[in-house]
Amino acid sequence: MRICRGQTPLLLLLLAGSTHAANEPWATAAPGYVWSFPQDHWAHRDYRIEWWYFTGHLETDDAPQKKLGFQLTLFRIGLTRAAPTLDSDWAASTVLLGHAALTDKDGQRHRFAEVLYRETPFLAGFGTYPDPQLAWSRAPAGTDGIWRIRATSDGGFALEARDDTQGFAYDILLEPKKPLVLQGPNGLSRKAEAEGSASLYYSFTRLGATGDVELDGRRHAVRGQAWMDHEFSTSQLTAEQVGWDWFSLQLEDGRDLMLYSLRRADGSPDFARGTIVGQDGGARLLGAGEWTARSTERWTSPRSRGRYPARWVVTVPSERLELEIRPTVADQENSGRLAFGLHYWEGSVTVHDSTGRAVGVGYVELTGYAPKSRPPL
Repeated sequence: MRICRGQTPLLLLLLAGSTHAANEPWATAAPGYVWSFPQDHWAHRDYRIEWWYFTGHLETDDAPQKKLGFQLTLFRIGLTRAAPTLDSDWAASTVLLGHAALTDKDGQRHRFAEVLYRETPFLAGFGTYPDPQLAWSRAPAGTDGIWRIRATSDGGFALEARDDTQGFAYDILLEPKKPLVLQGPNGLSRKAEAEGSASLYYSFTRLGATGDVELDGRRHAVRGQAWMDHEFSTSQLTAEQVGWDWFSLQLEDGRDLMLYSLRRADGSPDFARGTIVGQDGGARLLGAGEWTARSTERWTSPRSRGRYPARWVVTVPSERLELEIRPTVADQENSGRLAFGLHYWEGSVTVHDSTGRAVGVGYVELTGYAPKSRPPL
């Protein structure tokens, strides 16, 4: 899950001079979608918003060994269904928003970078099957490089991101260790009972990761494991919903767990679902009453003043799971400047059993906790 509706001033600026494009309605996520892989890894331009999301946990091969977390998310945001009727290479009906982060778990430092470009041959783009490039953009201003996600010939993915100002870069290859999982019935992931409040959503819940990370000018060979989400939709949040809590957990016993809960303004859950993936890759959907996630601590951001949950107890009785989720670094807030002034917490976590023993790793995403940071979907 990632960003959402409203917040139009920036998009209107990007569309300046491009106002006569056809105003076709966007497609909405609905039952009966016919999936086709690998083609569905590529962009779905009939839908207004789409994202390719990767997180992972890495260890360096050198001594002293470093433990790192990473995130790369590239969003495709549709402005109009048809291309603007301007004879210009700068005319665009789509923008790319990119978020990249690297968390030094040992050094207790979280670094965040962002890009925002219109889709033009010079700045950013989205490939068409079978072009291996799924999405790409120039690096942030002042950095000579490219951010990109590519499909590899062996069914995996290759990621690149760099921000010299933030002092990090990575080049990572990902290989699926389990088959992809459709999140929700036939991949329809509902976010409310209302028609259209849904996305089409699938995941690779466990990928092997190898590659290189550059941190403050020093290059490290790394290996570890990762998670991938791909979602596309036109609208998700209802007027009553202010944000979500989302968990991706990879357990040492081979199971993977995805959970999400959409919240009302008073903090109560409005809609919740989940998926448990077995060691063999088989998936079982979880309804709202089949799991709980209770926050036990809070952390306040010094930037946004958002007050976020900071530790949780997660239970899934049918799987005999009672887990404690602990952030590896308290401050893993991503504070965007380029689009919407969006603040959200996207952080690596460790998973522990009821005795305190470490039994897994994961990522948690928390949106809508900072003032004026309701996701714009």
